[in-house]
Amino acid sequence: MHFDIKAPLLPELVALHGRWYPDKPAVIDESSSLSWGELDQRSNAVANGLAGLGIGRGDAVAIIMGNCVEYVEVLYGIFKAGAVAVPLNLSVSAEGLAAMMEDAGARAAFFTAAEFERIASKLAGLGQLNTSLVLGGENVGGIDYQGWRQQQDGSAPGVEIGEDDPCNIIYSSGTTGIPKGIKHVHRRRAQSMYELALAHRYHYGAISICPIGLYSNIAWASLFCSLIVGGTCVIQSRFDVDSWIKTVQHYGVTHTMMVPLQFQRILESPNFSPQAVASLQAIISGGSPLYEQLKQQVTDQFGCAVIELYGLTEGFMTTLQPEEAEGRPGSVGKPVRGHDYIILDDEDQPLPWGSTGEICVRSVHWMVEYHNRPDATRDTMYLDSEGRQWLRTGDIGRVDEEGYLYIVDRKKDMILSGGQNIYPADIEAVMIEHPAVSEVAVIAVADPTWGETPVALVVPRAGEPTPSEEELTAWTNERVGRRQKIRTTVYRDDLPRNPNGKILKRELRSEYESKNG
Repeated sequence: MHFDIKAPLLPELVALHGRWYPDKPAVIDESSSLSWGELDQRSNAVANGLAGLGIGRGDAVAIIMGNCVEYVEVLYGIFKAGAVAVPLNLSVSAEGLAAMMEDAGARAAFFTAAEFERIASKLAGLGQLNTSLVLGGENVGGIDYQGWRQQQDGSAPGVEIGEDDPCNIIYSSGTTGIPKGIKHVHRRRAQSMYELALAHRYHYGAISICPIGLYSNIAWASLFCSLIVGGTCVIQSRFDVDSWIKTVQHYGVTHTMMVPLQFQRILESPNFSPQAVASLQAIISGGSPLYEQLKQQVTDQFGCAVIELYGLTEGFMTTLQPEEAEGRPGSVGKPVRGHDYIILDDEDQPLPWGSTGEICVRSVHWMVEYHNRPDATRDTMYLDSEGRQWLRTGDIGRVDEEGYLYIVDRKKDMILSGGQNIYPADIEAVMIEHPAVSEVAVIAVADPTWGETPVALVVPRAGEPTPSEEELTAWTNERVGRRQKIRTTVYRDDLPRNPNGKILKRELRSEYESKNG
């Protein structure tokens, strides 16, 4: 005879916090809040309600909702039911949402009213979808979510969740192609959040703020790290700079994870001051490059630990902690514990430190597969000489002599000009230093002589004199290598981005080609 116990999974942590910290705030939005006890009871009701609809282990349930505390109770309720959560990006068209629901095989879906209204006409064509529950849906159709939940039993559902049971399908950002459904299982998802909570220095008293849509893996990081430690997560319906600053002050926010553009907008606000964010203890920047100049400004003005993260929704993380940042501008650090990476050349041969190549990773919490895409799963897998599996990231990285990683660019964004590889990120890093440049994306366009050549798409910085496109092109070409010279600069009002802050260069290339032939 011996003692035997399994580490708690995410739905079990909700129940434990509900038992031991019933009155402690768990999640807060602009109009309401839930304690851990209330969140546990409400998520139980959702799980029992789903069971009453015949939905249980392995069944996909879509979430198409704006940020609110109800989103969180629905998400944890799906987990407790043993079902698979499918959070969908609200910026996607109704046709795109329906296609992802069909691909996931969603049997039920939760909506906020506005989202239900725009997609309602597409739902009849989804063969497996049986139930639509709508928050605030009294007058728009579907089942009224609040009334439905209140009718359900709030006691523990008693569903045994297996460590290898799927917990979510998150559709990729589609920065270089059609989105794919990334499937995680419960144990790996929980493990990823333990690792991130340690790296982000979370603790019982942590209060995080999440201004990113809860369909995003970055938003889940803030939410689940709070779950790991029994902290509090403040959710904003959208990112508004002044509201973010006021909320940080009001609640004494200690942690946040955002994309670089959000940090930039905060620093540009006339309402920002170091005193306004004095409660912050640790912040993570992820999703896209944190350029050296902006990182220094964030470090100087925020006065807390600034951690740069490189990660994949598929499952992998590196961090550069502030204690190791000096002398390593541009680095995203080393793998968090339990992770590993190698660099491959164009012939799929591992390269030594000091080299540049495609990043391939191993992780204790990587996905199990791309849903319904064995071809994509297979194409992403690399087997080394010992038969070990690695996941191809599609990113080009450089590793220095001490093992610190530097992201060079997306492999598919690389420009092949006159037989030479040109990395747009190198050019972007130069152009962002111009005081008139707020955002920049460099893309490849066809060239009759060189095959491809770089073009820069730029969002001017407000309040700064804007040079002509020709002047900015000349300024840039004086500072980049001979092979890196850009053909032209084009000013834009904004750059399309996914929920994780990554610029959608595929859309930019398509738009540029349609306008310029």
